[in-house]
Amino acid sequence: MSTEIKVPFSRPSINEEEEKAVLEVVRSGWLTTGKVTLAFEKEFSDFMNSALKEKNVMSLAVNSNTSGMILAMHACGVKPGTAVITTPYTFVSTAACAKHLGADVIFCDIEKDSYNIDPDKIQKILEENEKSKKYNIKAIVPVHIAGTVCNMKRILELAKKYNLRVIEDAAHSFPSLTESGYAGTLGDCGVFSFYATKPLTTGEGGMVCTKDPELLRNMQMMRLHGMDRTTWDRYTSPKASWQYDIVAPGYKFNLPDILSAIGRVQLKKTEEFYQKRKHICDIYNREFSKIDFVEIPPDTEGNAWHLYLLRLKLDKVKINRDDFSKQLQENGIGVSMHFIPLFHFSYWQSLDSSFTKDNYPNAEDHFIRTITLPLWPDMSDEMAYETIEAVKKIGKENYAG
Repeated sequence: MSTEIKVPFSRPSINEEEEKAVLEVVRSGWLTTGKVTLAFEKEFSDFMNSALKEKNVMSLAVNSNTSGMILAMHACGVKPGTAVITTPYTFVSTAACAKHLGADVIFCDIEKDSYNIDPDKIQKILEENEKSKKYNIKAIVPVHIAGTVCNMKRILELAKKYNLRVIEDAAHSFPSLTESGYAGTLGDCGVFSFYATKPLTTGEGGMVCTKDPELLRNMQMMRLHGMDRTTWDRYTSPKASWQYDIVAPGYKFNLPDILSAIGRVQLKKTEEFYQKRKHICDIYNREFSKIDFVEIPPDTEGNAWHLYLLRLKLDKVKINRDDFSKQLQENGIGVSMHFIPLFHFSYWQSLDSSFTKDNYPNAEDHFIRTITLPLWPDMSDEMAYETIEAVKKIGKENYAG
């Protein structure tokens, strides 16, 4: 008999406003990428530019973060014979996108006290490669884990020194505001996710941001089969819809108006959603700081608090992370784990015998200790305290002292 989940791990915050926006699109007779998606792109750009003196961020809506990463990498010259540097502590798509383009992936461990890629180790990789010339490195791909922001100042300095592109995997980091602007606008490209569990959701979807018009043009063209005209232009301009050219073997990565309609409504709720998540995290941080068998998550400037990553002190409890998580679920608490480092997967192991946990100790240490707790905008205080009490109860029952 399955345990009833009393506190869901995540639940999208959608109401009548999103439903009305979708219904308007359905009744309009235009369901695919059109004027609603164009409006969503503009509004997202306006949001990103609100933090900048130069209003030069441009946005491109896509059907997932994964497709956006492929477009961004392709536009930045990632192809066979090249390589990217990224972290093993991420969802598999970050590295898989480079492999889809035929490139090599060089993995770099995360910082000891955070879940984000370590700039010192990036520097070491670049210095060693400068001597060996083993790889033709094209880009650094930092991943802003759980809403915390990587050390972009150091990463951008390294990219400039070695003439590399920076493609931010910003799937978790909306809205992460730093003194230099929002995460996702700090490198050459930034790619957001609008998956069902993300701070802004369209069900499935994503957005690519860039300040480089040439990169944008390349991604616009590759987003839809390599056509030199968009679907909206083909069917709304006087020029015949079948008069177009294919200038490259592109993809089918566009975001339909139905999903963009949801995104436009969600975008207006950005600050409200952030404050609600932050409120739950404040409760968690206050209460978990009083417990000696757990550590609260690392924090950074601009933390979007997308996920709450609680870390166990394994010397203080008699059970491991998996058993602790299982007991939380048995107590009705929905949990997850972010992330399984890629060196635990057979595909990535098969590519490089040295790609093991021994060579990425920080990623492995965080992995075996981390539990992702429930966190979503409409989560109640009662649910937060129920989660806290379950953690306390299990910790007390399995306390090692």
